[in-house]
Amino acid sequence: MIPMTSNALKGDDPMDTKVLIILSTAEKEKAMTGILYATNALKNEWLSEVKICFFGPFETLLAEDEEVQGYVAELAEQQPPVACKFVSDNNGVTEKLSLLGIDTQYVGKLVSDYLNEGYVPMVF
Repeated sequence: MIPMTSNALKGDDPMDTKVLIILSTAEKEKAMTGILYATNALKNEWLSEVKICFFGPFETLLAEDEEVQGYVAELAEQQPPVACKFVSDNNGVTEKLSLLGIDTQYVGKLVSDYLNEGYVPMVF
């Protein structure tokens, strides 16, 4: 847990906040909350930077659920997300995610780099 005194959350300009949104849940309602928050944060410029990473069971939900796919397509217009290739390969959904236009990469280092750069993680 990042303390509230983190440099990522304090400063003279509230727009200095950088957030990494990680969608990992297989629960559709939770996933939709994260997707909608990310989309609106980007559209309305609530934060200085927003990065999105798909991880774990969410990747399978995305591959199988057309409604989720529609909302993710809208999100991707604002900020292209990245999905974990290791997870998508293990779950057999890499090809489906690619057909949806989702970039798959090994994300361990990517996520670690974002955290080291001061991004605040929000996990749905």
